[in-house]
Amino acid sequence: MPGMRHVGPQHIRTWDNTCMTPSVLPVSWAVTWLSACARAMRAARSELMELDRAIGDGDHGDNMDRGFSAVNEKLPALQRECDSVSAVLRTVAMTLMSTVGGAAGPLYGTAFLRASSAIGRDVDSTAVANLLTAAATGVQARGKCEANEKTMVDAWLPAAAAATDAAARGADVIETWQAAAQAAARGSDATVGMLATKGRASYLAERSIGHRDPGAASTALIIELAAKTAKEWQG
Repeated sequence: MPGMRHVGPQHIRTWDNTCMTPSVLPVSWAVTWLSACARAMRAARSELMELDRAIGDGDHGDNMDRGFSAVNEKLPALQRECDSVSAVLRTVAMTLMSTVGGAAGPLYGTAFLRASSAIGRDVDSTAVANLLTAAATGVQARGKCEANEKTMVDAWLPAAAAATDAAARGADVIETWQAAAQAAARGSDATVGMLATKGRASYLAERSIGHRDPGAASTALIIELAAKTAKEWQG
């Protein structure tokens, strides 16, 4: 099957020779990242549901837990068979689209699908910038939303911009993910003070101010875990 393979020793680790920092992150890192996402979505389920009850229909935590649990079930096979991070993310996209309910399924599915098309076998700093930019623009197109409308875009866009700036400065892959994670967290925080103009939250008008957008919160969590697992990854 195209995009699938058996893992061999040559795929295990690529290091920068000047320091003990990986210059690229391979399939094994992506599997570690997504496994961490599944655990985190289970742990954050109640919190995400509370955020969504305040301005939505209250199911975001359930949906994200269900979607990433389904992803987690596929990870052993992806570890064995995928020849690229792109192939892993493509499977994640299809899984989330088919298992995550509400608006989040199509949005996250689009984010991961666009990200998969923007990268190749491994992830270096430029690939981080490319995949986040593709994810952000995909969510914008699918959701017909822009920055400052109190949606997950308010986490994706600053993450993409920060990663692009970091990669352009010559940051390594870990530093690039860290810059993206910090920007996504700030973007999520910023949604608290925003007026919602999209989705169910927009029905609340001024009453939406003072609440964090649940999609921005889950996006920031996913990107935070990409940075954390990149820093801890040992091949």
